[in-house]
Amino acid sequence: MSNSELIVLAVLAVGVGVLVFLQIRAARPVRDPRSDELQQGLVDLMQAQHSLVGKVEAIGQQQVTTSKALTDTMSASQQKLSLELHERLKTVEAAMTKNLAASSKDTAESLAGLQERLKTIDKAQDNIKALSEQVVSLQHVLDDNPARGAFGEVQLADIVESMLPSFAYEMQASLSNGKQVDCLVMLPDPPGPISVDAKFPLKAYQEMLAAPNQDGRDKAARQLTVDTKNHIRAIADKYVGQAIDEHRTTAENALMFIPSEAVYGELHAHHPTVIAESHKLKVYLVSPTTLMATLTTVRAILRDVEMRKQASVIQSEVGVLLKDIGRLGDRVVSLDRHFGQASRDIEEIKTSTRKIVSRGDKIENLDLGEGDTPVAVTEGNAPAIGQPEDTE
Repeated sequence: MSNSELIVLAVLAVGVGVLVFLQIRAARPVRDPRSDELQQGLVDLMQAQHSLVGKVEAIGQQQVTTSKALTDTMSASQQKLSLELHERLKTVEAAMTKNLAASSKDTAESLAGLQERLKTIDKAQDNIKALSEQVVSLQHVLDDNPARGAFGEVQLADIVESMLPSFAYEMQASLSNGKQVDCLVMLPDPPGPISVDAKFPLKAYQEMLAAPNQDGRDKAARQLTVDTKNHIRAIADKYVGQAIDEHRTTAENALMFIPSEAVYGELHAHHPTVIAESHKLKVYLVSPTTLMATLTTVRAILRDVEMRKQASVIQSEVGVLLKDIGRLGDRVVSLDRHFGQASRDIEEIKTSTRKIVSRGDKIENLDLGEGDTPVAVTEGNAPAIGQPEDTE
């Protein structure tokens, strides 16, 4: 409660006491023996109220003093808080300025990197556009028969070179009939060198795919069958069983390389007469994948042939080695015989040496006086001095 409120309460209390006193006097005109006591109590009460008013005033003064001290303390705290807040704001401002500068730098670098990436993307788009134009031009190139043939020959050469050693094939090999086969795989007899010729019946296949209706597709499919059979017959006539030189001929079968898995799959899936014709004429169709599998088998055959050749060489060398070992055994036997004879000669030499030493000892032990006649001294089975020794 505030000071003014306390003072008002004290005044009200005094007023209430006075009113009570007056009412008691008015109500009792006749003197009561207890009135003096009551009056004295009222006087005491009024004195207590006056004392209470003094205390209330002291408390109010103390509250004023406390409020002033508290106000001064709060003012000092507010000033200190303001200074600290100002310092912190300065620190935060400096940090934000530094961070904004770093962020601006990073943003500038990121934008520069983004610009470089955009340039790279633009360059890649230009390359893709140029590549698309090249693909379109390649499609037009494959519309031409000689161009398709060259494309198939290049793909055939790449596959063969990657699968076989250089001595196992010959590209653009010439035959005695004046024809030139795309590739001649040098297999041993049998079956002999196998001819591989690249053919690309693409035009009829593309027309079949682009046909707007079933009749157009059927017509293009029939044309694909006719074209492929013509290629098979041409390969059979030119490259099957033909002479390469005076000593070699091509095998009785050949391979027709189709440089498109799609065309190869179409022929095997929907053109059984083409497959039957190829088996009949022994001209087998191969795609890039099946050609690689076939050449893997050819490589295994060539490895086996080379191993057989090396085995024969090893066998021949082992035969020569066995002959050398036989001669070495004879010489060891002869050397052993010579060693035996030498051993016997050494034993005889040792025996003669022992006998000579024994005779020398006997001569050394002989006692001869002057004028005495030599006396033969025998020792065991040894002969007397002057007598001949038996020989062994």
